[in-house]
Formats: sequence, structure tokens, C-alpha cells
Amino acid sequence: MKKIVLAYSGGLDTSVCIPWLKQRYGGEIIAFLADLGQEEELEGLKERALAIGASKVFLEDLREEFARDFVFPMLRANAHYEGSYLLGTSIARPLIARKQIEIAAQEGADAVAHGATGKGNDQVRFELTYLALNPEIEIIAPWREWEFKSRRALIDYAAKEKIPITATREKPYSSDRNLFHISFEGGILEDPWVEPPKDMFVLTRSPQEAPDKETDIEIEYREGNPVALNGEQLLPSELLSKLNGIGGENGIGRVDLVENRFVGMKSRGVYETPGGTILHIAHRAVESLTMDREVLHLRDSLIPKYSELIYYGFWFSPERELLQATIDESQKNVTGTVRLRLYKGNCQVIGRRSDRALYHPGLATFEEDKVYNQKDAEGFIRLNALRLMLRKITDKGNK
Repeated sequence: MKKIVLAYSGGLDTSVCIPWLKQRYGGEIIAFLADLGQEEELEGLKERALAIGASKVFLEDLREEFARDFVFPMLRANAHYEGSYLLGTSIARPLIARKQIEIAAQEGADAVAHGATGKGNDQVRFELTYLALNPEIEIIAPWREWEFKSRRALIDYAAKEKIPITATREKPYSSDRNLFHISFEGGILEDPWVEPPKDMFVLTRSPQEAPDKETDIEIEYREGNPVALNGEQLLPSELLSKLNGIGGENGIGRVDLVENRFVGMKSRGVYETPGGTILHIAHRAVESLTMDREVLHLRDSLIPKYSELIYYGFWFSPERELLQATIDESQKNVTGTVRLRLYKGNCQVIGRRSDRALYHPGLATFEEDKVYNQKDAEGFIRLNALRLMLRKITDKGNK
């Protein structure tokens, strides 16, 4: 191999990948580091990659593209996997992999590589994207080839080779951070009975340590997308970043779950998604006011499949694109403002309004009105009961 483009994060796995790939395959190792909102975690990573053997490092700021073209379309669909996982890691992989393919073409590389394990979902997400965008590309997955059998073995190797890493034997769990969330898995978290360490969390305070005072915010939506926070128009990445700060301060967005991986096993993951949690709740509130009942119910029936496609790595698939077009059509009237109250881990809707509201106070009121004839409900009920009545009548006749 003359050139290999590695998806580099600076973590344990990809730090070991650079010298291992160089020794195993030779040639140049080009490290691609995607800035998806890791903030201080990015400091010094470019220099570190060069020091341990990378011939070149691409560091690209993808925060706005990530929020606008990946996170927001997913939020328009109210996507969540198995009830509670908001797909923060899943949605980042197709963007990283797409940029890898672009860099590989630009640099004339022979192959792309990633640090995902042979047991996880990320290997599927990376490689489905690679092959969807360039069916001829060579793919290298070190975890499926090298002699190391555990992350502890990687830690020992890194110590031996003097590779700087942040993982330790005392804290061997891995984490993945971006503008939408941070995830934790592995190590001490592999026992689903063990409570996560209190000092593990990064984006959120515990609800017990959150302020004793309520925080009220307003989010404005336009065609299914949040566009302003407390009256201030913001770019998608800016809005999400500010909500992360507000939500994290109030203990919003912690999730601890056991999920079903695509490869077939169950795994335990702990997630912090403060801004994303707020946006899910806010979006639902605006939809409740503006979406037609049957359109809403039909869209909701698509959420499990849409979410599964993202989790499994099929972002660049015709079926995901078809579902996205349908979902986006449903969002054309989802415009309005929602008011929320944050308090010690809770996010409560306390108001919503819209110029496109289908809510009609004259129809909904329990007070006297001149719009709705309550007598009409009798025929409506009897027509809907007709098949039920016929079944009972038929049963009696056959006895």
C-alpha cells in the first residue's frame, strides 16, 4: 500500500493503529481528524498523530455540516433507537467516512482504515459508507487483523511503544464525543448492574447537583428545524452548542441502556445528549400543534425503521433517502415556538404557539360554543361500532 487514510480520533484504538498500519503495510499513513465538536479533546491531536508516524494529518471543521445535514434531518424524524438512544454516535459515522473517501481520492490513496472493533456497530457504519461511495476502495480494519485481543493489550502496547493515550487500566472504558452527544462503553461499564462513576460524565451535571432554580427557554421552529433560541437567530451548530450548555447545567439528557447491536449481541451504553433531548421534546410540541393527525401517525410509524437504518449504518441508502423525503414533506407546516422549563433533569413543555396551528379553541373548548354540534357524535360512534355490533349479532345467531 502506498497510502492509507485512517479515521483518526486520538483515542486508544486509532493511536495504536498508526504505528501498526505503518509496520504492517508500509507506505504513508494519512490521519483524518474530523472536528465534530469535541472541543478541548482535539488539542494537540494533530501533533500527536505526526509524532507517532502519520505522514500527514487532515483536520477539518465539520461542525456546521454535521448539525445541518445530518443531525437536523434526523431530528426532523424524531429518531430514537429502542426507545431512548438518540443516535449521537451513529449519525456521525457516515459524515466521517464520506470525508475519508474524499481525502482518499484527493491524495490518491489505495485504502481507508478505521479503528472500530470487530464486535461493534461502527465497523458496519464506516464500511457501508465507504462501499456506497466508492465500491473499489480497499478497506483495512486492524481490529479484525492484529494480534491484540483486548483494549488492555492495546494499553500495554501503547506503554511499550511510548504512544501517548488517555485510557488507563483504571478507566479502560471508551468514549466518543461530538456536538450532539458523548457516549461511554466498555471496561467497568460492561457489567449492567454497576452504576457509572460520578466523575465520568462530561456534558451534564447530575440532577442532584443542578441548580435549585427553574430555567425557562423558548425555541423557534421553521419547517421542522430549530432556528432561534430565546429570540436569537442561530446557525444549527451554534443553537445545538448553546442548548448543550443550558441542558447540561440543568442535568438534562443522561441515558443508561442495554441495546441490541447490529452484529447480534447486546451491549451497555451510557450517553449524555443534553441539547438533543431538549430538541426532541420541543419538536414534538410544535408538531402536536401543527401536524395533521393522520400525517403525524403515519410519520410516527416510520420512526422505528428510519432509526434502525441510521443505527445499522444505512445513511447512504435509497430507503433512508426515500423515508427522509417523506418525513421532510410532513414538516412543511411544523413552524412555531415552544416554551420549555428545565429543572433538575426534567424538561417540561409549558407553552406552544404557531401561525399554522390546527388547534381551534372554539372546537376544543368544553364551554359553550357555536361551532361543534355534539349531537353529531352519536352517528359517528354508531357507524364506527357497526362492525363490532355485527360480530356480536353473528355470534348470537350461531349459538
